[in-house]
Amino acid sequence: MLDNLDLDISLDKETYDAKIEVLMKQLRSLQLACREKKLPAIIVLEGWAAAGKGALVKKMVGYMDPRGFAVHPIWPPSDAEMGYPFLWRFWQKLPARGKIGFFYHSWYTRILEDRLFDRVSETEVPTAIRQINAFERQMVDDGAAIAKFWIHLSKKELKHRLKKLEDDTLQAWRVRPEDWKQAKKYEEYTTFAEEMVAQTGTGPVPWTLVEGDCQRWARVKVLTQMAATITEALDKLPMQSAPVKLPPQESLQPSEPDLLAQVDLTQSLSPDEYKQQLREQQTRFGKLQQSIYEEEIPVLVLFEGWDAAGKGGAIKRLTDVLDPRSYTVNAFAAPTDEEKAHHYLWRFWRRLPTAGKISICDRSWYGRVLVERVEGFATEPEWRRAYQEINEFEEQLTSFGCVLVKFWLHISPDEQLKRFTERQNNPFKQYKLTEEDWRNREKWNYYEVAVNQMIHRTSTPLAPWTLIAADNKYYARVKVIQTVTQAIRNQLKRR
Repeated sequence: MLDNLDLDISLDKETYDAKIEVLMKQLRSLQLACREKKLPAIIVLEGWAAAGKGALVKKMVGYMDPRGFAVHPIWPPSDAEMGYPFLWRFWQKLPARGKIGFFYHSWYTRILEDRLFDRVSETEVPTAIRQINAFERQMVDDGAAIAKFWIHLSKKELKHRLKKLEDDTLQAWRVRPEDWKQAKKYEEYTTFAEEMVAQTGTGPVPWTLVEGDCQRWARVKVLTQMAATITEALDKLPMQSAPVKLPPQESLQPSEPDLLAQVDLTQSLSPDEYKQQLREQQTRFGKLQQSIYEEEIPVLVLFEGWDAAGKGGAIKRLTDVLDPRSYTVNAFAAPTDEEKAHHYLWRFWRRLPTAGKISICDRSWYGRVLVERVEGFATEPEWRRAYQEINEFEEQLTSFGCVLVKFWLHISPDEQLKRFTERQNNPFKQYKLTEEDWRNREKWNYYEVAVNQMIHRTSTPLAPWTLIAADNKYYARVKVIQTVTQAIRNQLKRR
């Protein structure tokens, strides 16, 4: 594939000057259009060391409004970044809607340099490729424009440029030992690059292969394709419909087994049984803190359930025995304006637990297929593709070694009404009851369909749902702690 590129192709200076001026003005115009249309653009620059990526970025941004772009030079991950799944640090850098992000190297270092220098095993490569493809597809589905470039050099030109930089006292610092190792392993690195292009260049985000021996030609080709990609994405925007609030009954018809009906809500514990079993389960759970820390296991526990199902009480009993430095509790409400400017999973990637810590989520990314679906805040294409996106997200967490425990706290409509009434009549609990709670209750049947579909479509072997019978709060609290403890123990056994 790369062997077929004509690296002798070139562009004379006069033609280059004429083309580059037109392209730069077009780029500035497209940046303004991205801002107006709220289009996020992601530009990925990969290729050989000394291929001219840095000079190209400098040329581009010189014509752009600095308030509308960010350049991200990607270096080896820090110790802190290594405590998360490898795509975590790139999610943090994604441009908001209307912005442009330039990635000088990118997530592809995972299957290029890391692979070349044995920082990842060959068995990890297929997983990384699958996760990268899912990541890019999710960005495009969410409306982003992505342009990916591989700038190719001949072996002779690569060595010539490295030597030239090394002989320049002002530029020598730019040449890393790894760059010479690239040159030394030119054929092997070329093979890795070809595999990368073949396996990640299909679908919505193709690669553009750039003949890089002539820098003038390379710049013009990159800028031309970048402009074409952004223009195409902008042209598609008027065809995309804004979120429309649809009557729930149009999409909320039972289609999966009624899993909630199978939950035995009669399960209960007496006060004495509760005290004894709670103490036992909390003690067992508390003893696992040291192992979680020493084995650097991230633990993520998320709670979903009906309003007034007891999520807060269960979380309090779960954390009562923990060192407060070892965990965080994240309560997710409606997204902020900043969060709305990104992919809906962005805000959840930002709150993931690092290795050795516990993160507890009161509500989660499942809002996309629950409240956002039922209330019409997400379009039908958005919530339909969310099932796959969520499964891919959770697969990345569990493949990294994260213990992921998902709870749905289930109560009957009668029990919910009883708890609503108690809150309404208790001055100290009235703050817990809102008009939204009453409105949601009126749509119980619609939410019930959405929950059953959610559980059926996102309960996987590595990230199963646990349905908790929560009419009896005592039983629910003990069951939650018991389930989390067992999940952590299972992970420790696999180590």
